[in-house]
Amino acid sequence: MDFKRRIEEMLAAHTNVLENLPRRELIRLSVERKEALVSANGALVTWTPPESTGRSPQDTYIVRRPESEENIDWDSPNNIPMDPETFDMILEDALAVFPRKPSIFVTDRFLIADPAYAYPVRTITDRALTALFTDNMFRPRVPEADHSIFANRGFTLLVLPYDKLVRERYRGRLRNLPDGRTSNMAVAMDFDRSLGVVYGSAYCGSVKKLMFTVLNYVLPPEGILPLHCSANEGPEGDIALLLGLSGTGKTTLSADPRRALLGDDEHSWSDHGVANFENGCYAKLINLRKEKEPEIWNAVFHEAPYLEHGAIVENTMMYPDGTFDVDDDRLTPNSRASYPLSFLSNIKDPPVGGHPRTILFLTADANGVLPPVAKLTPEQAMLWFLMGYTSKLAGTETGIIDPVSTFSRFFGSPFMPRNPDVYARMLGERMRRYGTEVYLVNTGWSGGPFGVGERMDIQVTRAIVHAALSGRLRDVPCDEDPRFHVLIPRSCPEVPSEILYPKNTWTDKAAYEQRANKLAAEFSAHFDKAYGGKNIDPEVARQCPGK
Repeated sequence: MDFKRRIEEMLAAHTNVLENLPRRELIRLSVERKEALVSANGALVTWTPPESTGRSPQDTYIVRRPESEENIDWDSPNNIPMDPETFDMILEDALAVFPRKPSIFVTDRFLIADPAYAYPVRTITDRALTALFTDNMFRPRVPEADHSIFANRGFTLLVLPYDKLVRERYRGRLRNLPDGRTSNMAVAMDFDRSLGVVYGSAYCGSVKKLMFTVLNYVLPPEGILPLHCSANEGPEGDIALLLGLSGTGKTTLSADPRRALLGDDEHSWSDHGVANFENGCYAKLINLRKEKEPEIWNAVFHEAPYLEHGAIVENTMMYPDGTFDVDDDRLTPNSRASYPLSFLSNIKDPPVGGHPRTILFLTADANGVLPPVAKLTPEQAMLWFLMGYTSKLAGTETGIIDPVSTFSRFFGSPFMPRNPDVYARMLGERMRRYGTEVYLVNTGWSGGPFGVGERMDIQVTRAIVHAALSGRLRDVPCDEDPRFHVLIPRSCPEVPSEILYPKNTWTDKAAYEQRANKLAAEFSAHFDKAYGGKNIDPEVARQCPGK
């Protein structure tokens, strides 16, 4: 069934389709239609229902079709299959709902700043605020994009944030909630027909992350590696990529006043070089501090007439006088703000650059056993890319608390649908082809685990990052750690040599060995569970700690 044709027929029949409205008009209508309030500083503020304060991974689906199912890692818990019939039912319901809406908003935007690979996205929604979100986050059309390799195969996305699916109609087709009812929400994508739908999720991030997942599927066959990372450029045009999970310091370390920011979240690495997917940022606000993150703070909280502002502040506590309390997490710890990249002061425009000279994998090892910096061979880098390791703390009770090891493949596992060997192999190929250096940087603990040791000093970490990005670590002699299979530099400018080898910083050497062996065993167990039977290069598998 040609749903794209039917969608266009539905739009042609509607009496009030508002296509590609100017930004000021989207802001005005968002306020006029009471989809958002205006804060004291001029930013727009919105609050979503409790079930929509974040992504809903269990309600996120990929349509499973015979022609493409072998491309997707269905063993991953993040890739939940949906049968084509159910997806078509959701589209039918959406096509029945849209004609009853007083207005329909359409935005035609692109993803990927390199016009040769610009990916068209047509978003259709009943909410002015959702359309404004795509204006913040997706890129405007440029004439060169007409010649993109994707020019004739763009994506159509239907978004009905506040409508709900009829539970009885989808019993046995969508997931069951803990209370026994059927979910009335679905975020679903059909890669084969370039169609997606967000039905019942008012969280703006559902739109962003659905399209990120789509690009992570469509880019690899074109020889383009998608990466969940930040990117910046030095004064000599040298590009650096920073990958890391929440709490590892990715945002802080990528905001370097000496380097221009390409973007903070999603990039492509093609034969042309690196390009930001997006036009904006979707930043966490909880516990944000002006002195620590001045760029984000000023982007969101600068004062401007509301028609000239357009930042969207989502699920943050606001008082009656229009001021914010970013420390109040009663609504959610996942409060967010969406704003264009142009709200930042030190950006690269357009956000494209050459091939990365340096890549940093950031981890916050709360075990205190990983070195503060290690150089990785292509095979080692592919392994650590596959693992996406960091650690989180189990709680805050009195005494030493065992950290919880967290593994998220490619530092963004929910959004990487293809079989894992595809992304890992592409990283290794590009490292070799372009001479890219990859370093593992531990922003976690030294001298012992959490509760005993100390968090790595941020100034030490900044010195390590500067040394890596400036090339001053490139020719430093290294020693291989036989347990974790990484190369530890014997020296690093402006960093005390004694802390480079983590065992040296522990008073109890036996305790270090025990803790290090425990973490290595966790790596080995996770690798076997996640990648056993997968087509992983044996030389890469041998780089796994504990192997």
